[in-house]
Amino acid sequence: MTHEYRRNCEISRGIKFPDGMQRIALGVEYDGAAYNGFQKQTSTQNTVQAKLELALSKIAVEPVTLICAGRTDSGVHASEQIVHFDTLAVRPDKAWTRGMNSRLPDEVRVHWVKSVPSRFHARFSAQSRTYRYVLLSSPVQPACLHRGVTWTCHALDIEKMKEAARHFVGEHNFSSFRSSRCQASNPVRRIDFLTFRQCGPFIVMEVKANAFLHHMVRNIIGTMMQIGRGEVPPSWVAELIGLEDRTQAAQTAKPWGLYFVRAEYDSAFGLPAPALGPLFLQSFN
Repeated sequence: MTHEYRRNCEISRGIKFPDGMQRIALGVEYDGAAYNGFQKQTSTQNTVQAKLELALSKIAVEPVTLICAGRTDSGVHASEQIVHFDTLAVRPDKAWTRGMNSRLPDEVRVHWVKSVPSRFHARFSAQSRTYRYVLLSSPVQPACLHRGVTWTCHALDIEKMKEAARHFVGEHNFSSFRSSRCQASNPVRRIDFLTFRQCGPFIVMEVKANAFLHHMVRNIIGTMMQIGRGEVPPSWVAELIGLEDRTQAAQTAKPWGLYFVRAEYDSAFGLPAPALGPLFLQSFN
């Protein structure tokens, strides 16, 4: 366990900050297609966290360690990832945002910065998380957005997908929809809503839950696509939830269409709440 991680855990439990220490939250957008996920793992892997920490450390002139709201997988995007870090450096907000963006690769951007109290924690203070998964049903695979949406050549029955979606809502054991590599000790999660809608040429699944298991959203959409193709009935979802067996559900969908779009916190923290992304869908919000 690193010193920075211990410090974040201690501070999140209410232990007093060292003199001059402040906690700062950031709203971050990234295209994850070229990255090995958000979380820094090894020094050789290309991760979003590593890029952000390098830029932050140069501006703060001290080592910086980030905590995020949701650790997105390889190839997954975010329109509004929330991160926090602790620093002794005093900088105007403009220095953090402009300074970081001038040092970040084009596919990673910081949209806002806000000082937060020491009790704020990007991961543990989050009350819910929302993802969007963007499908494009078309005879021809797109050239633009080829890593921004998941393409299928099959026609999808969105009404059947909507019917199936209701089985996911509520608190369930989601073992049938978790990766075999999932390290969560408890497979029970609460889904607040799961909806489908047509947005121009796109079909968008939006799902909000208190938390998600590893690959849970991609496994859900894989199952829903099979239902949309008419291969299985909408009632199959209820059967899969009851089986609690990952081997019985559909194949994991590709990461390209998945976006982390919001983490919700107590309004007392006063964090910005921009329109849900990704940007090319905002006219449909």
